Order: sequence, then structure tokens, then C-alpha cells
Amino acid sequence: MSQRLLLLLLLLMRTEAGPRREKLGGTGGVPLEGSLLQPLDHFDRLEGRSLSQPPGQCRGAAGGLLQRLGQWFYEVDVATAWGERLRRHRLRSRNVYSRFLRDTYGDNVVAAVFTLSSGGGVRFEGQEHWIRPESRWRPEVLRLRDVPVVALDLSGSPLTYDGLDNLVPLTRLQHLDLSGCPHLDDWALGRLHVFGNSLRELSVAHCPHITERGLATLHHLRELQRLDVAGVQVPSPGLVHILLEEMLPGCQILGMDLGDSAATGTPTPSGGGKSPV
Repeated sequence: MSQRLLLLLLLLMRTEAGPRREKLGGTGGVPLEGSLLQPLDHFDRLEGRSLSQPPGQCRGAAGGLLQRLGQWFYEVDVATAWGERLRRHRLRSRNVYSRFLRDTYGDNVVAAVFTLSSGGGVRFEGQEHWIRPESRWRPEVLRLRDVPVVALDLSGSPLTYDGLDNLVPLTRLQHLDLSGCPHLDDWALGRLHVFGNSLRELSVAHCPHITERGLATLHHLRELQRLDVAGVQVPSPGLVHILLEEMLPGCQILGMDLGDSAATGTPTPSGGGKSPV
């Protein structure tokens, strides 16, 4: 990075000096007035003073260079900020809640359309197959508007806290896959308490912004039977595994090795984790 900055400085200095450099000739080989090639001992015939640049002019040239550098860095910062605002706007747009769909087709269609538009899959009650996003407006989704949604696959989607507005009205949701969601955080995980009486399986594996604080909010999911937390970054995986087992009795905890607790001095109980229900 320092080499690139040095190269940029040299190029700008060359650009600053270029217009002031004039060709020799017609003056007996003496550089013209104002030329950077002019020797320091060349004196003006009229005033008898040195034509070398006064300190004020040198400072002015350096100031011009610094001004150009400042302008360049300012433009880079503006472009970066604009790109970040555009990214956030697109993310909000992809997580917007459609009241029109809710009023027209109901909560099940809203959740299904949001999931399909995010690249995920949806399964309705009584179905064995998943509906995948080959087409956002599949006729099958509208035909099942009165059938409860029981499973959603949003793995790897851009789901955010606001995007959960499309899911929380569901009352029969049993399976929810949120693994690999890059924007899912502890605050979003805290909103899952609305599924406490229905949710059976949940995956938050490899979500980079989820910590042990967010996992602690899952104690509301009283019917949970399977929880996948593989790849979730916590200080003491073995200890968190034990706490999750105590918090969710009868739930199979996947993805945190009890052997990792040895590094923190936490004793590993005999028998390992609970067996699947």
C-alpha cells in the first residue's frame, strides 16, 4: 500500500511539473524563465536577482499537490460511502415486508414468496416435496394459500432482523434452516421466541454474527428437538453445549464438541451429548 502511494505521489509531482517544463532553443541553451530546468545561479538581467523559486512559491506548489491528493482521497471516500449506502438500500429492499401480499393472499403466501425470492425453499403442511425458486410466482403457492407453512429453508439468504417480519406470523412452523445467513445476529435470533409452541428443528450453523448471547434467547423454544449450531463462534464451545442442553432439555445439540471444553478447564461429562429424540 505504501509503494502504491509513493508511486501516486511521483506521478502527481510529474503532472504538476510537466506544464512548466519548456523546450530549450532560441535562447542559446539557457532555460526559459519559469522552467524547472533553470539553474539556481541564473540571474534576471533586469532585476539582478535569482530566478530560483522563492520559498512562497515552493510552498504553493506543494500546497497544490497536497490539495490534489486531498481531493483524490475525498472522492475515494465519497465513492466508498455511496457504495455502502447502495448496499444497505438493496439489503433493506430484499427484506421489506409486503402488506399488499398479506392483505391479498395471507401470511402463508407472504412467507413463501419472501423465502422463494431469497433463493430458499418452502414446504406446506401435508406435502413431502419442497417448493424451490424456479419461479417466484408459482401457481402452486397460490393454490396453497390456506395451507399452513411448516418448513422454510433460508440457508445462505440475506435475511436480516427486519426480514423476519415476513416469518413471525406463522403459527405452524416446525422446521427453520437459517444456516450461513451472513446478516443474522443475536437481535434477530431473539425474535424466534414466537415459534416457541411449534418449532421442532432449527439451524443457525455458520452464522458469523451469532454469539452465545443470541443462543441464550432460544430457551423460549420449548418444543425444539434438534438445534444445529456448528461453526458458531463462542469462547467455550463445550461449556455452551452443556448450557444449551440444560436450557433445552430433550433437544439434540449439534455442532459443538464437548471435547473443546478441555481448553477452558470445564470438565466434560461422561456420556457426551443427549441422544436424538
